[in-house]
Amino acid sequence: MREFRYIVTKEDEGASIKRLLRHHFDFSSRLFAKLKAQKLVFLNDEPLEGWMNPVEGDVITAKMPEETSHFEEEDIPIYPVYEDQDLLIINKQAGYIVHPTKGHPVHTLANGVMKYMREQGESYKIRFVNRLDMDTTGLLIIAKNSHAQDDLTKQMKSGSLDKYYIAVVNGIVDQDEFTVNLPIGKVDPEKVARGVMPEGEGRPSITHVKVKERYAKGYTLVELKLETGRTHQIRVHMSHLGHPVVGDYLYGGNNPWLIDRQALHAYKLEFKHPGTGKPMSVTAPLPADIKKVIEEVS
Repeated sequence: MREFRYIVTKEDEGASIKRLLRHHFDFSSRLFAKLKAQKLVFLNDEPLEGWMNPVEGDVITAKMPEETSHFEEEDIPIYPVYEDQDLLIINKQAGYIVHPTKGHPVHTLANGVMKYMREQGESYKIRFVNRLDMDTTGLLIIAKNSHAQDDLTKQMKSGSLDKYYIAVVNGIVDQDEFTVNLPIGKVDPEKVARGVMPEGEGRPSITHVKVKERYAKGYTLVELKLETGRTHQIRVHMSHLGHPVVGDYLYGGNNPWLIDRQALHAYKLEFKHPGTGKPMSVTAPLPADIKKVIEEVS
């Protein structure tokens, strides 16, 4: 069970345990309610009866509620890049959606993580912090407790969790570095495809683009940093600019001789660890099929 421990200092005296926990760990009000209801806050290893004021040297312990998910276990490969008591970060392969839906109730990464979790002897609710399209590869964060999820969600909303992608796109991108700031929405409510919308419609969507390499055969390798995280954002923005992602059948990047999916990979995440507050940078290498595309167009 994940625990958060804090030793009270002289400067802390006069402050309640709830205030100290909120200040040092930024627990949400919902989590506080669970901790209190389940009697999971301890003072010097004794269950806490109320939000009393501790004294110097007292040890406050908050134990995260025991939780688990109930997805069907499936033998789907899981590729951990980083793992600790708060986070599991995996390198997602192509061909899987992240979480069960009406159309895909099984054969998802959640089903694979369920099996992986059991094999590791752990039990936690599977909380995906970010999402990737079925055929996009790269880094996915799974929070192992509600505090980790809340903290990382706040970081995403504030723009302090940075997501970087690598893509091979059609055509030669002229500018070395630029920002696309165009709203995105559903063009047809009955279809999955998104598109750039007229001013005043759609949701604000910002993508920062940096050219990494241009290829004589008419392709460009780009790095993309998302400031917002709309569905299909990179694919829509690059297609709108006339540079669809190679292999992206939905948005005009069909190149079947190069790759059978969009050549898009979430390769780097930068954020503050939700448990320690320390800066983290996690990367995932390019998959073999995108490396092959680069070889073919170089």
